[in-house]
Amino acid sequence: MEKDNSEILQLKSRAIRIRRHILRMIKAGGTGHIGGALSAADIMSVLYFHAMKVKVSDPGWEDRDRFILSAGHKALVLYATLVEKGFLEEDVMETYGSLGSKLPGHPSMHNVPGIEASTGALGHGLSIAGGMALGLKMSGRSSRVFAVMGDGELAEGSNWEAAAAAAHHGLDNLMVFVDCNGLQISGETRKVMNYEPLAQRWSAFGWSTREIDGHDHGQIMSCTDDMPFEKGKPSLVIARTVKAKGFSFAEGRHEYHHWKATSEEIEQAERELDEAERSIRA
Repeated sequence: MEKDNSEILQLKSRAIRIRRHILRMIKAGGTGHIGGALSAADIMSVLYFHAMKVKVSDPGWEDRDRFILSAGHKALVLYATLVEKGFLEEDVMETYGSLGSKLPGHPSMHNVPGIEASTGALGHGLSIAGGMALGLKMSGRSSRVFAVMGDGELAEGSNWEAAAAAAHHGLDNLMVFVDCNGLQISGETRKVMNYEPLAQRWSAFGWSTREIDGHDHGQIMSCTDDMPFEKGKPSLVIARTVKAKGFSFAEGRHEYHHWKATSEEIEQAERELDEAERSIRA
């Protein structure tokens, strides 16, 4: 089904604002994991501003949809999205990287409203998301669970136990996005530990899979609108993305998995975000 172009433009604008928030936190803290945070920004804009049922006024609303950021080192994109959604005041971003901040390097459910689980140890998020989805089914609730994983994270064996369990229990209220930017801290994912072809692998585990451009908001929306892809099966989206998307000097470079920013790079990133915003308005 053709998507509303006006909504797509709004989501693109949200994604740019999310990237701006990420940059603001980097300016405050001086350093952080931006590679995966930037590559996942478009997915997050669709999840929080199109797909998910949440209440800013009541983060613990029982009928809310749940979100798990399995790749917890991408916390900057979660914080930025929660600020943009209204769960957090913008001023809190100025505390990133400081002692006692509510915004540590990995998300903590005890610090920030809207965070469902403390994550960071890779390979745990899918198990948490699957457990939540199973619990919601057992309680008869219609709420759904969404999760974002990294492709480098797939080398953790616990993911595949969780994948098998989710299929066994028919968790069609669970949708997972694998942010496939092709890079991890030590280099190309295919060279470190190759899990391609991903679609066939996840299908063999009993999931219904799709592969999309992870920066195409219309394609992302189609996935969330079509959930579940098949009744009785969890849904897996292989989102092909670019590491550090939006900052040209960093795009596709594993050196920017974690970034210690220079003033020149920050200025360039700000210019490029301004250009991206102007192109949407044109």
